[in-house]
Amino acid sequence: MVRVLSDDDVASVLDLEELLPVVADAFEKQRAGDFERPERPHYPIGTGLDPDAPDDPAGTGLCMPAYVHGADYAATKLATVVEDNPERGLPTVTAQIEVINAETGQSVGYLAGKRVTSARTGCIGGLAARELAVDGELEVAVIGAGTQARWQTRAIAAAVSVDRLESIRVTSPSDSRIDCARDLEAELGVPAAPVESPREAVTDADVVITATTSTEPVFSGGALADGALVIAVGAYTPGMRELDDETIDRAARVFADVPDEARETGDLRGHEGIGVRPFGDVLAGADGRESAAEIVVLESVGTAVLDAATAEFVFDRAVDRGLGTTVSLYERE
Repeated sequence: MVRVLSDDDVASVLDLEELLPVVADAFEKQRAGDFERPERPHYPIGTGLDPDAPDDPAGTGLCMPAYVHGADYAATKLATVVEDNPERGLPTVTAQIEVINAETGQSVGYLAGKRVTSARTGCIGGLAARELAVDGELEVAVIGAGTQARWQTRAIAAAVSVDRLESIRVTSPSDSRIDCARDLEAELGVPAAPVESPREAVTDADVVITATTSTEPVFSGGALADGALVIAVGAYTPGMRELDDETIDRAARVFADVPDEARETGDLRGHEGIGVRPFGDVLAGADGRESAAEIVVLESVGTAVLDAATAEFVFDRAVDRGLGTTVSLYERE
């Protein structure tokens, strides 16, 4: 039997405070090499559907399989990115995750995957803030006002304690910054304000989150305060870029969830001489920063290892609560 979990089912069992240690453990397993994570293929979809542009694809399909050694389940995320979907009233990114019994190879679950992706990516930022932000109260700047901007901020609040958040400033090119700031203030009880420019958001901020799909730097590195932590989660291809050269040049340390892949993003290309350390080293006890004045960057491109760990966390909790719908795909032989 296969248990199908809707987005509402996933939402009902997702708890960021309980998920944070699961993601941290997955990072340590990745650091130790205790995982399987084939290269993720991606391919154009929808080519030939538009008679006016028959050679142009409609979007991109991605496949992200992973298995953490010792886990009960392997997981494969199937995702699509279609930039025109908002015009159709549909999300730009759609994802589903198949959960497979690691001992028998049988499919046991099929999960709505977008919230899983959002939560595990948010936890990367939350763990980074816990380990790498300066001590004391934190002023947080958020560049971008979409789904991931909200999840990053939620996870930081869960990881460092919401009482440490002094203020949140949200900026984006559209009026979505107004709704995002209002919603975060209502949800977290922290003063949150929409601001007009990235410079206004970043100036004096202790934590700077970039969660955009930009192909150009979204703020000037000269605006960063000493001691700032920059959490960049938007760029994951060579053509995507959120951080300028000055930000990287000013950084005393750069960490990444997957260093080899992070080096290929637009943020880090052209900085071949800079050392990019695994974030798992920090979680395993390595020094994250040496002084309160250092600027530190955490670059995230996403890893299916965290998808697999989060999917197992969600699936087990859903089974315990009897959530979802069960269907039979095959007759028992």
